[in-house]
Amino acid sequence: MRIWLDLSNSPHVPLFEPVVDLLRAEGHEVLLTARDHAQTVELARQLWPHVVVVGGRSPGTRIAKGRAIAARARALVRFSREAAPDVALSHGSYAQLLAARFAGVPLITMMDYEHQPANHLSFRLAGRVIVPAAFPEAALRRCGARSRKVRRYEGFKEELYLAGFEPDPGVISKLGLDASKILAVLRPPPIGALYHQNGNARFSQMLDVLRSEPQSQVVVLPRAKEDASAFQALENVTVPTHAVDGRSLLALADLMVGAGGTMTRESALLGTPTYTVFAGKLAAVDRELIGAGHLSDLRAGTSQPRIRKKDRSEPYASKARSQRLLDLILESVETLAARSASQR
Repeated sequence: MRIWLDLSNSPHVPLFEPVVDLLRAEGHEVLLTARDHAQTVELARQLWPHVVVVGGRSPGTRIAKGRAIAARARALVRFSREAAPDVALSHGSYAQLLAARFAGVPLITMMDYEHQPANHLSFRLAGRVIVPAAFPEAALRRCGARSRKVRRYEGFKEELYLAGFEPDPGVISKLGLDASKILAVLRPPPIGALYHQNGNARFSQMLDVLRSEPQSQVVVLPRAKEDASAFQALENVTVPTHAVDGRSLLALADLMVGAGGTMTRESALLGTPTYTVFAGKLAAVDRELIGAGHLSDLRAGTSQPRIRKKDRSEPYASKARSQRLLDLILESVETLAARSASQR
């Protein structure tokens, strides 16, 4: 079968790497499209040189975002008609959802954030919706996901590529960092995203606290090249000039402060002391990590992160949960493709 995966944001590249490997090992042809946003294309081409680039970064306002999604969807319709995939798969790519529905391609969407407004669209258009076990049932019903199309998995989507991960210690020297100092990694807020329209003063406070600590060195991983200049102007802040091995950096860090979702969970699952200052509505999967003691909530109050060298980290990511999620994705792809073929 021909399976079409769309990568609309940087985290989708590592997320779908094991999925692509599995699908190809099962004898399926994998078609890849990517949006030219943040480090998505740069990361994707390191793995798949022939990925097809369609569309770019979304503008700031909701109306402009809608127009950009519609324009990208039209371009993806043309791609779909030429490539003739049997099934489409993404993690909340709304342009692919529209294009696949218009082109008559069965669609699978994954999602782990119940407060994403566009879930009202994607859950209704998709033939199958894959969500974590922690995803609230009420949010599924509210967004039109009928129970017959929903499949749940234990754990976290990030475990697909973190379970059994071995970090590369060379990432420290590549960034010119001092291994004897405390390494703090920070991920800025997703300003402009549909689910995060405001600033984050708490993140700025944590950045100032950490970079003023004499024994610490701060690495900020900006979401886009346009956001990097403001951080580069600060003292005691390192901003990578190219796509960095983020997983290794997080695994080797002494602490991490995240104002978003995916990278914060990656850090927690890798066993690094991790703090969230996310200004939006917290996801159920993040609350699960907090409840299990793998993520600390610094969103309010005067509490501070513990700035010290960490002990040997114990990863929380599970190979068993990762394998079960891979099996679920493969089963979903093959089931929808077979169902579509029987209806032709």
